[in-house]
Amino acid sequence: MADLDVVLIGVSKTFEGGVHAVIDFNAEIEHGEFVAMLGPSGCGKTTTLRMIGGLEEVTEGKIYIAGTDVTDLPPSERDTAMMFQSFALFPHRTVHQNVEFSLKVKGIERRERDRQVGQMLEMVSLDPLADRYPRDLSGGQQQRVALARALISKPTLLLLDEPLGALDYSLRQQMMVELKTIQRELGITFIMVTHSQQEAMSLADKVVVMSDAVIQQIGTSREVYEAPRTRFVADFIGNNNVFEGTIRSRSGSIVFVESKGRLYYVRAPNDDDRDIRNGRPAHFSVRADLLHTGARSDMANQVEATYVATEFLGSLETDVFEFSPGKYVHVEQHRSVSDRVYEVGERETICWPAEAAVLLLD
Repeated sequence: MADLDVVLIGVSKTFEGGVHAVIDFNAEIEHGEFVAMLGPSGCGKTTTLRMIGGLEEVTEGKIYIAGTDVTDLPPSERDTAMMFQSFALFPHRTVHQNVEFSLKVKGIERRERDRQVGQMLEMVSLDPLADRYPRDLSGGQQQRVALARALISKPTLLLLDEPLGALDYSLRQQMMVELKTIQRELGITFIMVTHSQQEAMSLADKVVVMSDAVIQQIGTSREVYEAPRTRFVADFIGNNNVFEGTIRSRSGSIVFVESKGRLYYVRAPNDDDRDIRNGRPAHFSVRADLLHTGARSDMANQVEATYVATEFLGSLETDVFEFSPGKYVHVEQHRSVSDRVYEVGERETICWPAEAAVLLLD
């Protein structure tokens, strides 16, 4: 565990009444990683964060921080700091006093406190505002104060609970860049809870996707985006189209799935240990940006569909087609790629290459 800042082994949390908040959570987090725990409300991500920080007792399992078993230790004896969505600043203390608080509690003498606080405020671009009170700061400035206060003690691990949730869109975009920059500069391990796919994908080196108290997938942003493992991840991450059918055969990394009388080529990793047997029902996903409109001889898969609508987002457009009653497929393209204008009800061929489709675990 020498290079691992956090290890969770079989961690579970059951609340009174038998409510399972977290089930068999296993993860290893390396030193200096930025990890995002992503999922819908109630999936167990915040409970897991609180167990790591010692704010919630563990029902089963073990938690190690920097090689030490902290499962039963109080928060004060774990080398962690926590930053909340509400910021939780002391309203009667200045920016400087808020940031120096933990150093003062530790008994560090004033000159050294001032030096460390000055350096931290300079890092978060707040040194000119050191004498202001929280009420005199913008939301973004308050967040920087909360971040500086959490980092001043140089913890092994910083836990962030929806740190950008209280900010408006433009400020959130700016703070995402600053948060990642500070994390890289300090080399401290960050674990962030978020329900925002954009935040997780933009900031994290490793993404933990959760649903219904269990881990659905752990991987890099690219791995989770390009190769979702479960139907939930495919629905939750990116702009994926999900199809269903029956497995008919397998050849190496390609699984042949039959759906509505047509055979589709679907990618499955060679090391995939899932139950891939003939006759098994299966789902597979295809990212909207990997689909193409119009018949193409170089594409292994295709489906006939009826045009429904177009969604515009800047230079991108997503054309929506219905391929069976109540089943839709989204095709995302840059406006410059296709200037085709469809009429509602018009038929079109949608196609994609064999490697674009990913087999899902239900």
